[in-house]
Amino acid sequence: MRAAVLHQAGSPLTIEEVEKPVPGAGEVLIQVKACGVCHTDLHLAAGEWRLHKLPLVLGHEAVGVVEAVGPGVANFKAGDRAGIPWIYSACGICEYCTSDREPLCPAVMVTGFMVDGGYAEYVKAPASYAVAMPPEFGFVEAAPLYCAALTSYRALKVSGARVGETVAVWGVGGLGHYAVQIAKAMGARVVAVDIDSAKLELARELGADVVVEAQREDADEKLKSLGGAHAVVNLASSSEAIAQGFRALRRGGTLVLVGLPAGTFTLPILGSVAKGIRILTSAVGTRQDLREVLALAAAGKIRTIAETARLDQINDVFDRMRTGSIKGRVVLEM
Repeated sequence: MRAAVLHQAGSPLTIEEVEKPVPGAGEVLIQVKACGVCHTDLHLAAGEWRLHKLPLVLGHEAVGVVEAVGPGVANFKAGDRAGIPWIYSACGICEYCTSDREPLCPAVMVTGFMVDGGYAEYVKAPASYAVAMPPEFGFVEAAPLYCAALTSYRALKVSGARVGETVAVWGVGGLGHYAVQIAKAMGARVVAVDIDSAKLELARELGADVVVEAQREDADEKLKSLGGAHAVVNLASSSEAIAQGFRALRRGGTLVLVGLPAGTFTLPILGSVAKGIRILTSAVGTRQDLREVLALAAAGKIRTIAETARLDQINDVFDRMRTGSIKGRVVLEM
């Protein structure tokens, strides 16, 4: 089968023929129809995170059709539509797996990072961690739901934002365009903040009540004029964006950090304590979170803004991602 393979951190991926996986006991083999390209893949390809294996097939937003199942699989059969998210597997019995925190499992395995992922014509995975894909949408629309939408959903979920409260989304990219829609579906007043006017126009089309172009106006002051944000979800990889979001919070507000800026950053402890600010981090969500996201999408509450590319264009896609010029998500269509 064809796959895009990373042989060395910092080097381009190469398109080559590799052995087609065979499903073992409890596993499914999926013929990949589409796989979203996540910014995390760019971090991994650049070697910014420690790689667990090389060569490696990246990709953790893979959806397609089940071609075969291994012994003992009861929840899927050949012909079913399914997807494989960031969490490839976990132990299922630890305190984290049994308390809605399975991404924190010490034994977690990650798709396209610790095991080969979806930048390929086929991928296998444990059937218990694959998630069925609803029939209401196509593969390209579905693929980014398995990470980008899921990550945004989890961040908003842990923020504790309530109906009618002000939620500010910092960064309207692959994750942020979902965060705007999910916050709107939750009944929040949504403020979208970005430095790109085209992305802000998209945010407005997707339901943002207020948009703020951070290069033209003081974003935190704008939020303060609106009474301050009850919750800020930071999806931008910028320490300045984090600082702006912190300053934009009202008393008792919550800052949820998802974006990964390089190096370190500081926030004032005195201001945090005096205003009762909560500072949280959030990564990807659970399988149940993903089912809830897919249900939202199936009900028409959120939609994917994506463009497609071929597998052999992946290095060009990475180049565009580095410039921040992509609106929504790029999805590799097999």
